Amino acid sequence: MPKTHVTLFDGYRTTITSGSHITHADEPLSAGGTDLAPSPTEMLMGALGSCIAMTMKMYAERKGWPLEGVEMELDFERFSSQDYPAYKGTEQFVHEIREQIVLHGDLSEEQKLRLLEIAKKCPVSRVIELPTFWQQMVVDDLPEE
Repeated sequence: MPKTHVTLFDGYRTTITSGSHITHADEPLSAGGTDLAPSPTEMLMGALGSCIAMTMKMYAERKGWPLEGVEMELDFERFSSQDYPAYKGTEQFVHEIREQIVLHGDLSEEQKLRLLEIAKKCPVSRVIELPTFWQQMVVDDLPEE
């Protein structure tokens, strides 16, 4: 997987380069940004939704199922852990991600339910759900590739 390079020099707008692709992120006007690109959390929801849709499509193709398309809306909300009764851990906050998924195609109820199970196995979902360990360091300059 190509590394992702992010630069920020003025305000909150960033330039994101991954492989041969360039995109941007920004903050809304209300947060001091210029609102010229999605916020990082909006991009996260887009990455998650894209990954879910692609994972379901790949699975359906392997099975020969008639999945013609996927549409979804995603959002999330942060709760204080003590205000979230289903959470029993020690973290201060809980993030609840909500998905509304429409599967297009002549699929049986059993196929739809299986695709919803498979959706939770996409790589981005796993990064969000499973333990992740950070390795951070401040350097004077990034190495040349």
